[in-house]
Amino acid sequence: MSRRTFALLLLLLLPLVSSCGLIDYYFLPPADDTAQELFESGMDYMKEKHYSQAAESFLKLKDRYPFSPLTPKAEVALGDAYFFDAKYPEAAEAYKEFETLHPSNSNIPYVLFQMALSNYNQFRTIDLRQDNVKEALEIFYRLEESFPGSEYSKASKEHIYKCRKILAEHEIFVADFYWRTGEYGAAWHRYIYILENFADVVEFKDYVRKRAEYSYFEYQKNLSEEEREKLQWTWKRMLKWL
Repeated sequence: MSRRTFALLLLLLLPLVSSCGLIDYYFLPPADDTAQELFESGMDYMKEKHYSQAAESFLKLKDRYPFSPLTPKAEVALGDAYFFDAKYPEAAEAYKEFETLHPSNSNIPYVLFQMALSNYNQFRTIDLRQDNVKEALEIFYRLEESFPGSEYSKASKEHIYKCRKILAEHEIFVADFYWRTGEYGAAWHRYIYILENFADVVEFKDYVRKRAEYSYFEYQKNLSEEEREKLQWTWKRMLKWL
């Protein structure tokens, strides 16, 4: 084949090659982002406070590259994206999943602290059930027990007291309800429970003790002699302890 013929053939094939590239561009699916690209994208979104987009990037990384060295970092970052977006139930679940999958990871103290905060931040009002606050308290205790020297120890202690204060206030709310409705027996038992279990929450101690005394005297009026003696023994024991 002469050089002239070869050159002519190349010119004829050039449009075909170009059209194949156009076909690939318009009709073939784009190549997936790499784990590195997804992670960097997610972190860029975090810096810009676009937390929903960040979570989307981290979720893609998790799903597409479960065995990538970047996946554990993305799983923690996913919890953070939810947390900073005030999606606390989703954040708590993401942190919990990380702990389950990576129980010996060096980020566990941070993850436990964030998981506890995610539950704590779901507190709304005293009159509702406090399951999330109880969950937060349990995790703060676990963090203190497992990692007593961690950088989160001081903050955990502070939040342990905050959780206990909320739980004490909730119990007082219930006891006061019984007191207002004349259910003095139920009120007295509830106040006693508070005195026995929340003695460290000193802000309410005097109030609860006074209410307990009033409820006790009202409650014992309608009891039999035997029941009254038993009640008096219990109350004397409590007064001695207090």
